[in-house]
Amino acid sequence: MGASDSKLVFKKGIFRLSEERHIPADDEYWNQFWELPESSEDIFSLFTPADVRRTRDNALENLESLIQAVTGRLFMLHHHPSFPDPELAPDREALNCIRVLTRILPFIYEKDSFQEWEDTFLWSTRRKLSRKSSIASEVLFDGVEQPRTPLPEYEDAKPLAEELIDTLLELLFISDLTVPKAPHGKPKVTYAIWQSGVGCNTSIPTTKEHEANRCEILRLLLTLTSKSMYMSSTTLPQVGTKALTYICTNADKQVVLSVLCSLLNTTLKYNPASWRVPYNTLVFKDPKQTLVTYTLQFLLATLLYPIPEQSGLPTPKNYYRHFLGRLHRPQDFQFVVDGMTRILHQPLQANTSYIPGSQSQVRFAPEMIMLFWEITQCNKRFRSFMIDTERAHDFVILILFYALEFKADASKQGVVRMCAFLLQTLSVERNFGVNLNKTFEGQDTLPPAIRIAGFRGTYADFLIQSIYALITTSQGKLTAIYPALLAVINNIAPHLEGFSVTTCSKIMQLFNSMSSPSFLLANETNHGLLKSLLEAINATIEHKYIENAQFVYSILKNRKRFEALRSFTLESGQEEIERRNRRRKDSNASNDPLAGNSTRSSVDSLRSPTTPSAQTPTTSNIPEEDGTFAIGDDEDDSDEEEERPTPAASSPSEIPSRASSVASPVDDDVPRQLGGMSEKARGKMPATARNFSRQNSVSSLTSPTQSQAGPFGMFEPSSNWIESWLPELPLHTILTLIQQISALVPRQALSSDVPIPATLNKIREIQLVGVDPSPIRVHSFEWSQLALGWYESLLWGFIFASEIQVSKGTVGIWNTTQIKLFRVQETAAQGPSLTSPRGAVDAVGSNIVSRIGAINLRGAGGSSASSQAPGQTVHPRSG
Repeated sequence: MGASDSKLVFKKGIFRLSEERHIPADDEYWNQFWELPESSEDIFSLFTPADVRRTRDNALENLESLIQAVTGRLFMLHHHPSFPDPELAPDREALNCIRVLTRILPFIYEKDSFQEWEDTFLWSTRRKLSRKSSIASEVLFDGVEQPRTPLPEYEDAKPLAEELIDTLLELLFISDLTVPKAPHGKPKVTYAIWQSGVGCNTSIPTTKEHEANRCEILRLLLTLTSKSMYMSSTTLPQVGTKALTYICTNADKQVVLSVLCSLLNTTLKYNPASWRVPYNTLVFKDPKQTLVTYTLQFLLATLLYPIPEQSGLPTPKNYYRHFLGRLHRPQDFQFVVDGMTRILHQPLQANTSYIPGSQSQVRFAPEMIMLFWEITQCNKRFRSFMIDTERAHDFVILILFYALEFKADASKQGVVRMCAFLLQTLSVERNFGVNLNKTFEGQDTLPPAIRIAGFRGTYADFLIQSIYALITTSQGKLTAIYPALLAVINNIAPHLEGFSVTTCSKIMQLFNSMSSPSFLLANETNHGLLKSLLEAINATIEHKYIENAQFVYSILKNRKRFEALRSFTLESGQEEIERRNRRRKDSNASNDPLAGNSTRSSVDSLRSPTTPSAQTPTTSNIPEEDGTFAIGDDEDDSDEEEERPTPAASSPSEIPSRASSVASPVDDDVPRQLGGMSEKARGKMPATARNFSRQNSVSSLTSPTQSQAGPFGMFEPSSNWIESWLPELPLHTILTLIQQISALVPRQALSSDVPIPATLNKIREIQLVGVDPSPIRVHSFEWSQLALGWYESLLWGFIFASEIQVSKGTVGIWNTTQIKLFRVQETAAQGPSLTSPRGAVDAVGSNIVSRIGAINLRGAGGSSASSQAPGQTVHPRSG
């Protein structure tokens, strides 16, 4: 449709669609929709959102006829023996049918009142012309004059949407359309895996046309499944979407494995460094990256999808997730690890370049982190491979890089949360903790965002110090994942040996902060964080006492704080807060970075202190936090075959009270940190209740509202409340250690920040009485439906934002539609520049928020992929 007159004809035809009622279904008018357009841009620019809505609202019968016409034409072409012959059954017409459907469907999904129509028109069984009748009548469309003989042959047919999905999945493997031309006499549908890798040792020859056609088909499949965008995060996991349910429960093993392996291998074979320099973010459009973006996103849409439960019926199996969990060959695992590492490692490789923008990560790095998390959870053999081969070390560094790189970016908080939960997923495995004792040699080659000055130590030291940095330098943006970060330390603590002096100092700084009166009295849940940290300290003492003499020394240096906890009361805590406030007022300023205004968020109180933690605190001079340290719950659960990642909603970091944010039940459902479960108990759990379970827990749909005001704000602590948790703090092991060692180690030996070897040897020689190793406990995740809603909304937000930039010259598929999973805010358009290539996907991509908790990921305005569309910023919906 290059000529302007052709475009004018097409545009006039679109006007007719909404202005003329009841256009006959056999009118040749419908032919223009697959004959005239020459590209996706033609359809998206001429068939505007206003045109689609006007037809939908004023001439629904014409919209129905259009859908039937383009699907009928697509089905006819698909079954034509000569397809995709350019004369007899041109692929261009099939692609135009696909593009028209891609344009229309979001505007059907956006209107709630169309749900019943959608169920009837798209998802009900129907009667249709038999194929013989269809082909016979089709001859007339080609202008061949033949007698019009009536052939009233009808047959029962599956729902229109199901036939469309089946057709699209087959089109992904059609000879000379998306895969190489098959020899004469061979079947037209060839389920050949697109790339070598999992399930295939050789790649098939592929042209740019094949890749472009795959993109068009995958784009429509994503559109068909994007009904998720028009549902709330609370409804989505319970109701699901019919398209994804149909795709994921398809038991045809050949189809599932061909699609799964093609998507997986195409994604993991992508090499972003194939350019001379890694500047794909500076290139306007990379066709290969466009295909990989769609393959990865559709792969994730199928893998993440939780099949809705049906009362009284067994939940169907998600076969894509099932078969991914069945991978077992070491060479397949090696391929998966290498592919993910290649993409996620790009920013680290580009770190030494001096060219502006060279450190930009591949735009789908967040989705790749999702994929790693999915495989880690659904395939226990892959987890074992990662840990036993120590490739987990590489991923720990990569995960920490993205978490630390994005910690202060409000639009990337979802990615940071994923990183925290991914670390927790790995930390559940015993060998993961054991292998962290290996010395970390490559610290000096890391980017500045993750490098620790003067670091010398093990992977465990690096991990704990990085967790400390996430907690203390994130400016309160990560309150929701503090429980998960502490759970990581808790899970690995029984296996760690030889903490460095710096690591010991960081742990004690966290303890001093979390045990301060202003922190404990800030809200009703902060004591849970303290308990988690104390459990980690206990686990180290009980299981690795001799190997961690330096850590024991640090505990002795901070003994007064531990002892003060034993006699903590409401009155003493309030007196301590008031005393510190008076002292700060008298001095007119405080040099203590842990001290602050009593109304300030307690998140600030956990910022990195400048004073050494090795200083022995006294009852009246103890590092103190002020304001509330918002506790974000975190849930754990485990499963082996159908395992599930565990995202968490977040506690609000910028509102004074959690109670004030209760706009919907979702706002208060934050994945809760499960109490530690012993390995023995974990082993006795049924296979369906193991780690990372995808099954929705009805009991976890709601959680108590947790006040988050500053001291003496909305939450009012009481003596009875303190007595409800203070006796439960696990202080026995620590106080026993302090009592016994203090009696045997001279006081002067504890005066130095760095102990002399003789003191450490003395500590190792002491046999503790009454301190026996308790069963090792693991802190896992529990999935709730609301958490699943958060996670799915995060994925669909990535997809929405990515589409804006992927689509060359056009607005995204879902632009201007009434999305419910997140709120899209229009911003002024800006063109990308060489030194500032930040586009809409950067500004928005990770800025998707579910309404769970208060995931306040407010992103800055971004630019669109072209000057035709404004930038878009995504916000959580209120209420």
